[in-house]
Amino acid sequence: MEHLFVHRPACRLSSVVRCSPSTVKNMISISLSVAYFFIMFRYLEGWKNLPQWETPFDFQPQTKVSILIPARNESANIHRCIQSILAQKYPASLFEIIVIDDHSTDGTAEVVQAFGASNVRVLFLKDFVKDRAKLKAFKKKAIEIAIQKSMGELIVTTDADCVVPAEWLNLLVSFYEKKQYKFIAAPVNFHEEKSVFEKIQSLDFLGMMGVTGAGIHRKFMNMCNGANLAYEKKAFYDVGGFEGIDKIASGDDMLLMQKMAKHFPNKIGFLKNKNATVLTKAMPDLKSFSQQRIRWASKSGSYQEFQILVILALVFFFCVSIVVNLFLLPFFFGKIIKVLLIQLLVKTIIDYFFLNQMSVFFGRKDLMKIFLPAQVFHIFYIAIIGFLGNVVKRYEWKGRKVK
Repeated sequence: MEHLFVHRPACRLSSVVRCSPSTVKNMISISLSVAYFFIMFRYLEGWKNLPQWETPFDFQPQTKVSILIPARNESANIHRCIQSILAQKYPASLFEIIVIDDHSTDGTAEVVQAFGASNVRVLFLKDFVKDRAKLKAFKKKAIEIAIQKSMGELIVTTDADCVVPAEWLNLLVSFYEKKQYKFIAAPVNFHEEKSVFEKIQSLDFLGMMGVTGAGIHRKFMNMCNGANLAYEKKAFYDVGGFEGIDKIASGDDMLLMQKMAKHFPNKIGFLKNKNATVLTKAMPDLKSFSQQRIRWASKSGSYQEFQILVILALVFFFCVSIVVNLFLLPFFFGKIIKVLLIQLLVKTIIDYFFLNQMSVFFGRKDLMKIFLPAQVFHIFYIAIIGFLGNVVKRYEWKGRKVK
């Protein structure tokens, strides 16, 4: 009768539980699916529970604000950026704009100087940095110098290729004055998309904003964007500025937020209001997109909070497991297909509810039309960029090669 028992189960109980490699892989894939669903559900719940902020009708601004714009070869964009800031409904006497020119060669500074406004000025990074070869974090150094020269008590940062809404400062400052937060993150979206690829980036970026807001609401300081930040000048110096993170090329936003959160654990906030959204443009092609995302991913190795690292690792390995299963599918169809379908179903369902929530809030419901191709793209880019950003850690940005 022994021949009747040739087909043994993949796993059997004995003194040691033994499982076939395919069974172990499937168990890991399912476990990662459950973890991903739980993570995204918590973010969805966190976003829904995050209160929306509105400027009080009797708001009388008191805070002096310094808006810092690091710029490198941005002559094509900086005029529109400054124009949108000067159009603020916030009193012009209470804010200044400081552009820090980072060794531009295209006349960026001349565009800024042409405004001739008393509250707009330019600083040149080359006047403060004598040995460029030793400097790794140019943007951090630019911001640090601008803060030293600033007159405001509240520092606000944005990028030279951004456009800000008219209520931007009113919302930021009223939120700051009421809540007394030391560090405030606010939303950033893409706009003026010219291709399906750019729309896919926009939908992905909406998801990032949801993760940012929900994460901060739940005390997970895992994301923010330097194109729309505000923090107290005093708090910046209280935490030692960029000291300790000044050897990392990127991270003027997230790494600083994590430093602030460590010193002021209950003083970090996210401004949830569509009218506070800073707009910028998506990357026009795959090469520039890859360089941007590798730059963002490269700083994750410097995160200090174990919880954040665990979440990032789970999401990364979940996407990697899907990619692996897709490649193995032609060879082990019967053993993989059910698990792969479960993974794809889990990701599609929870991502749809999350991104739909974000698209409705930001008035970009049109982006849900490309949800399915965006899903496919998201799986591969998380797996590939996550690897390149944390293992290779080399990229080119603004004409500089960074490692």
